[in-house]
Amino acid sequence: DWVKITSSDGYSFLVKRSVAAISGTLKNMLSEDSSFREAIANTCPISERAAVVEKVCEYMSFKAYYEGPGSKDGVDVNEFTERIPPEVALELCVTSFSVPL
Repeated sequence: DWVKITSSDGYSFLVKRSVAAISGTLKNMLSEDSSFREAIANTCPISERAAVVEKVCEYMSFKAYYEGPGSKDGVDVNEFTERIPPEVALELCVTSFSVPL
């Protein structure tokens, strides 16, 4: 099951529902037990630009991978932090307060 996460500048990112559920906020917005419009449309808007939303999606995927079962020998933990451009770092910190991860 896939869900769409959209940025304020019109870009869309498809992620697995289980990956989006890493964020408690997105999990609640997408809950099939709720009547939120996000749950009905399977789409969550994040009011940040695409470069930031992309990193949020990457982080949720990275976290889901490392919290899941199985061996984690293939990817170094520092790999994610090395892919965050300095010009996005501050915005990403601010976003982490509105979309708790």
